Amino acid sequence: MVLKDEYVIVLDFLPHGHPVGKPEPIAQVVGERFFSLLEVVLRNGVTVKPGDRLYIGPGKREEVDHIKRRITSKELTSFARSELPHVIEELVEKNEERFVEFFNKAQPITTRLHQLELIPGVGKKHMWEILNERKKKPFKSFSDIKERIRLLPDPKASVVKRILEELENEEERYRIFATGPQRRV
Repeated sequence: MVLKDEYVIVLDFLPHGHPVGKPEPIAQVVGERFFSLLEVVLRNGVTVKPGDRLYIGPGKREEVDHIKRRITSKELTSFARSELPHVIEELVEKNEERFVEFFNKAQPITTRLHQLELIPGVGKKHMWEILNERKKKPFKSFSDIKERIRLLPDPKASVVKRILEELENEEERYRIFATGPQRRV
């Protein structure tokens, strides 16, 4: 099953496309839900700016003509690369309940590795504290997690860091938030 974003956030706009290739208006974007990195070709006359939200789902698209391709973080322009952490942080903030729910429902991956351990700053000790605390009652917010788990690094910042790691590392074995690059067959 392919996980597809319906909305994306613009990271950079190239009105004439790449220096090499067909001159067409391109936006480098990141998906709102699955953090897909894409290049989209915009309709004639459409201009966008970083931070704009575009619809790319099925059905009529107002600004986007078509999705050109999936890209890796290495293919982002330097400006898009600099915008990415800020956009990811905003998306995590806006969807806090989704990420808090991850802390409430995360499961073991193998007998030796738990999904929670994939979050930067969460080792075995913090993992067990989180599991014990969520048995008492589910977490309500990032601040609730921070209050109830002693010495845990900022959970929101840790989630943002994990998403960025998944986007930057094409060979990432375990993905919990971001879709990976297309596999070459």
